[in-house]
Amino acid sequence: MSSSPAPAPHLGDLARLRRVRDRIDREYARPLDVEALARGVNMSAGHLSRQFKLAYGEPPYSYLMTRRIERAMALLRRGDLNVTEVCFAVGCSSLSTFSSRFTELVGVPPSVFRDHEELDGQNIAGIPACVAKQVTRPVRKAGPARNAAPAREAGAGDAEPVRNREAPTRRPA
Repeated sequence: MSSSPAPAPHLGDLARLRRVRDRIDREYARPLDVEALARGVNMSAGHLSRQFKLAYGEPPYSYLMTRRIERAMALLRRGDLNVTEVCFAVGCSSLSTFSSRFTELVGVPPSVFRDHEELDGQNIAGIPACVAKQVTRPVRKAGPARNAAPAREAGAGDAEPVRNREAPTRRPA
């Protein structure tokens, strides 16, 4: 039995989800958790997480961390705060979690980001902060699908189909 895709959020839920997203955008530096966000819009934490992910493509906690990392990038670009100060300024309480999430989203550790004006081949020195923010916006990179076949180069064995090596091949009688 296969599960059907989750239904789209109802109109009332969409308004509440927007309020949650706006609150995260406004209060990213405060201690926020999914339970408190859900209570604020009279939803259960599980329902909020499922509906938020359907509407915005990521769960509320991931969205919050993305906003925090985005703000951290701007503070690090300014250069007047060290990494620890930036970590606490954006609402993170653990430097190791902040650093690992920053590295996951940006591709380099926060200390490297702070010390280099060039990121991913893009020189961001001297450009307005609003433009730098767009150019270097953190993007969660989707990992490879669990059961995806490895990518093959064109022309490398194209004549033979890809088969599951563990499963026996059945031929019509």
